[in-house]
Amino acid sequence: MRLWGRAKVVRRRMLCLWLLLLGFALVTLALSDLFNRDRDNSYQKPGPPRRPLQRVPSPPDLEVIVDSWDPALEFVVDLAPLNSLQEDQLLFVRSTQGTKNPPQRKGSYKVLLPVTNKATTPPAPPTHGEMGKAVRLHLEGLEKEKELSAAQKYGFNEVVSERISLHRRLPEARRPECLGEQYSESLPSASVVICFHDEAWSTLLRTVHSVLDTAPKQHLQEVLLVDDLSQHGHLKSVLSEYVAHLDGVRLIRSTKRLGVGGCRSLGAARAAGEVLVFMDSHCECQKGWLEPLLERVAQDRTRVVSPIMDVIDWQTFQYNATQWPVKGMFNWRLDFYWESKPQLQDKHPDLDVHPVQSPALGGGVLAIDRHFFQSVGAYDPGMLLWGAEQIELSIRVWSCGGSMEVVPCSRVAHLDHHHLPYRFPDEELLQRNKIRIADTWMDAYRKIFYRRDTLAHFIRQSESPNITERLRLKRSLGCRNFHWYLTTVYPQLYIPQDRPGLSGELYNVGTGSCADYPRGQGLQGGSMNIAPCSGTGSQHYDLNSEGEVRWGPMGALCLDTQGEQVILSPCPDQQPTASRLQWKFIKLSGQLVHQQSQLCLEAVKDGGLPHSSSVKPRVVSTLSSAGGLFLRPCTHHPRQQWHFEQLVAPKGA
Repeated sequence: MRLWGRAKVVRRRMLCLWLLLLGFALVTLALSDLFNRDRDNSYQKPGPPRRPLQRVPSPPDLEVIVDSWDPALEFVVDLAPLNSLQEDQLLFVRSTQGTKNPPQRKGSYKVLLPVTNKATTPPAPPTHGEMGKAVRLHLEGLEKEKELSAAQKYGFNEVVSERISLHRRLPEARRPECLGEQYSESLPSASVVICFHDEAWSTLLRTVHSVLDTAPKQHLQEVLLVDDLSQHGHLKSVLSEYVAHLDGVRLIRSTKRLGVGGCRSLGAARAAGEVLVFMDSHCECQKGWLEPLLERVAQDRTRVVSPIMDVIDWQTFQYNATQWPVKGMFNWRLDFYWESKPQLQDKHPDLDVHPVQSPALGGGVLAIDRHFFQSVGAYDPGMLLWGAEQIELSIRVWSCGGSMEVVPCSRVAHLDHHHLPYRFPDEELLQRNKIRIADTWMDAYRKIFYRRDTLAHFIRQSESPNITERLRLKRSLGCRNFHWYLTTVYPQLYIPQDRPGLSGELYNVGTGSCADYPRGQGLQGGSMNIAPCSGTGSQHYDLNSEGEVRWGPMGALCLDTQGEQVILSPCPDQQPTASRLQWKFIKLSGQLVHQQSQLCLEAVKDGGLPHSSSVKPRVVSTLSSAGGLFLRPCTHHPRQQWHFEQLVAPKGA
């Protein structure tokens, strides 16, 4: 009995001990949960991660993942599936910051970052290229191979870019009158939308810091970085962490490839500023670039404006200031380019600080009122990935009640590319975009485009673009026709006559080749040569009723003479055509006769000799041996026989 009593006491004591341990554990868990909840509800500035998968506190919507079901993407054609979020150990969890059980808005996430090994002493900031100076590296061996490989990957010298500070300063290029300009304190707020796809780290962040360093904080609402489904690892968690430390910068990621127009429209849908500033992901801003743009938009909310776009050399990153005045133009192949005419400034000194209206604006930097952007139809959602979207927007803005201009007191430098750094899934993508523009906006004038881009013509013959919604938008906005645009907004664009039998490729019977103008000589004119007929429409000539033989997609160069050599020179503006620019085509013999000299156009291939015995040997050795087009006494030799070959016959022609 005594042993039984002792055992009973021991069992009671053990039971009490277990109960005490259980209670202690419950109290500990409760206190720990309370402590963690309080810590999650408090916000503090994030620091660098110290262990794997450490939570980085951030404001709501610091990083937004836009899924395919997001309303902001309803306008986008699905082009590619999401297949990139597995890289770089990028993990996402829904944000629970701010309340105990917040009503989570779709698309809001926090980022859990993997461990990163960082040096305790930061490296010295790069000092190359300060004040826009050229950087020339003399690399050898493996370093040279790395430089060439990076240039091939990005389309510019990324090794040089890495050695330039993210906060690089540029030399002052504004006119002195601009420096004294005063702007209102009540300018509208701006959201800068920067879309990127596989952009280099250095150029992307230099763009962001350039905006933050130069835009006044009272006018800059936010910087929106929109990731258009980038695949490069450095644009995943590393970029997320970097952006988490930047005030006023948000990162939006799309789960499908959108292209330029769709990506910018997505950013616009998420923007909070009154004015949208679309900017390419490889730009550098001058001081005072934002205020002049905001002022012009504030004065007229239907006005779309661009700064002067200066140029950064792709190889050396040297800053090159564009000469003012400058306008955005496009030709009949719907290719955009900037045209600078500094000689006009001497005739009109008041142009120094006054904005100039422009028929079109490039896509590098563009400022537009957010509500006007949406009401005029944003970017055309049917435009694929990249190409000609700025031309479509320009024609639509002008035709549907807006205007466009370049502001001289605002300057932003844009990085020139040696080549496009990525390939498109559709090789004919650019032509398809141009077809949408032609069929939507150009009315009967579209046949001029199709004659100069035969690939687009043949694509159009086999398929029709779905432009029903854009035509409905065009009617609802009461947009003007393309004839109004040409005569009122863009009278500088020559309208070809394209008469049957007097336009097309200029084919030479004797050589079996076509008259050609070497690429790269520009609109200043120069010597011509004989080359294989391209069949693309790029060698198009038009003999008009004035006797001018106009060449090319602009029709801005005319067949001219320099001694006995036949060249191209700028066509006259409006004044009567000079006799040296007048030609007559004799259809029966195929001869093209120069009216002033009554000599005939003859083709000579490289190293060839003219058939005429009247040509002096000295002249033959210096000119004809190089090949080209020359004036010769008229004969019936095949090298003086020409045909205007019209490659296509668009409907309505």
